[in-house]
Amino acid sequence: MRWIWIDGFLEFESGKRARTVKNLSSAEDHYAQHFPGYPVMPAALILEGLAQTGGILAGEANQFREKVVLGKINKASFSREFTVGETLHYEVELVHIRPEGATASGKVLVNGICEGEAEIFFAHLDQARSRQAFGEGNFVFTGEMRHLLDQAKRAGAPKPSQS
Repeated sequence: MRWIWIDGFLEFESGKRARTVKNLSSAEDHYAQHFPGYPVMPAALILEGLAQTGGILAGEANQFREKVVLGKINKASFSREFTVGETLHYEVELVHIRPEGATASGKVLVNGICEGEAEIFFAHLDQARSRQAFGEGNFVFTGEMRHLLDQAKRAGAPKPSQS
């Protein structure tokens, strides 16, 4: 099963930056175990939300010619725990894109305050080996991820000017 750790896009600027939102709801299964009576969002899932935001941004920048996977968290820090009822805003900027992959810088904001930061490297899978192992389709950007991308493009569309 694939898990999506972003609820939607607030902004999207192709090849440059994106903003997404994640509402922390007690309806999510992981809170039953992490931690009972004190529901905290695991840091790994917060990083995954940043990575999904950046991965869509990096994949779209190359028109999804590459299969983009999380390669490495270069650095990450959080100033506190995140609990049920909070809304996280992920802000991600592409630092660079190269043939071997892309690097993104991300922030986690709550109520406009930066509460976490990360630098993430996304690897571009070798096309020949990737086809052998996974087939022709792009296993990274399917279903819900494509739907979120469509949302992103709508969010990034210029708004009509008010006269």
